[in-house]
Amino acid sequence: MIRKLRQRKARNEKGFTLIELMIVIAIIGILAAIAIPNFLAYRSRGANTAAESEARNFITAAMAEHADTGSYAAPPAGFSANDEITTGGTALAIDASGVITPGMTFYHTNTGTVTYMINSDGGID
Repeated sequence: MIRKLRQRKARNEKGFTLIELMIVIAIIGILAAIAIPNFLAYRSRGANTAAESEARNFITAAMAEHADTGSYAAPPAGFSANDEITTGGTALAIDASGVITPGMTFYHTNTGTVTYMINSDGGID
């Protein structure tokens, strides 16, 4: 009798039970709850790094143009702007002696959280 029940049960078992499916969905939900905030933080950090890199590239190109020609024009030669980076603040100026007027800012328009500014030393704040 028990053997017949086991054979019948084995033949009729097809698919997953509701509890098994609910457990799998719960595990996926827990993993998503951990992964999504991390992904958003990585994306924001990447956007901030892109804006900082753009600012560094800009000041490097401006200083190189000033060293080569004795003057600087915005944007500097050899600098190609990234469409996702917004510049603002006061326009960068370099006088004949190489003194930088600070105030030009760089910000990533999509997911950036930090605005970077070129300072009077040619560094990034």
